[in-house]
Amino acid sequence: MAVLAESGSNPDVDLLYDINGLAKDAPHWFDRVMEFVGEYGLLLAMVLLVLWCWWGVRRRGGEEAAPSVAALVWAPLAAGLAVLVNVPIRGFVERPRPFRDHQGLDVLVSGKDDFSFVSDHATLTMALGVGLFVANRRLGLVGIGLALLEGFCRVYMGVHYPTDVVGGFALGTAVVLLLSPIATALLTPLMRAVERSPRVGWLVRRRTAADVPVLPGARRSAETGERDLAA
Repeated sequence: MAVLAESGSNPDVDLLYDINGLAKDAPHWFDRVMEFVGEYGLLLAMVLLVLWCWWGVRRRGGEEAAPSVAALVWAPLAAGLAVLVNVPIRGFVERPRPFRDHQGLDVLVSGKDDFSFVSDHATLTMALGVGLFVANRRLGLVGIGLALLEGFCRVYMGVHYPTDVVGGFALGTAVVLLLSPIATALLTPLMRAVERSPRVGWLVRRRTAADVPVLPGARRSAETGERDLAA
């Protein structure tokens, strides 16, 4: 078992008490809001942000639609992979939740009996944010900002040390960036194949009138009508 510092003089613990101490001074309703935001709200916001980016990419279309959608597909895949990588890390470190070793914390969420390092929420949100940044810089910066807010919320709620959050940020970023070239090489041809499909091509690029095939009989009828009008 790897041991992380647990002394009250450790800056990690001091910062934990400083941030979590804000919860003690905050109104009860604000703590409930932070509990929802930190547990579910920001994850939902990240998913909606990825969907928003996908909707914009498919509407614009063009040659870059398939690579952009491939990058967006990689974001949630990388987030899931990062959480799987975290499983053996947690088992190796075996760091208890901060409220088990330190008294006086205001814990906003109950039932957290697993290990603390690293934070799954921080890992997920940062992987989604960085993955989104690869596809769209502007929305990616928004996503990374939401991930940073998620990390703050986890410490505020008393369920993670600051280093748990930093570790999650590093893990999510590393999985996205290190495996991105391989993922892009595999997913881009797949998305191009999907784009060419008459049934599911709309997932990659919005259909236009030019994309709709014209039946030979319909084309001849149209040409005949044009000649009649010209006559």
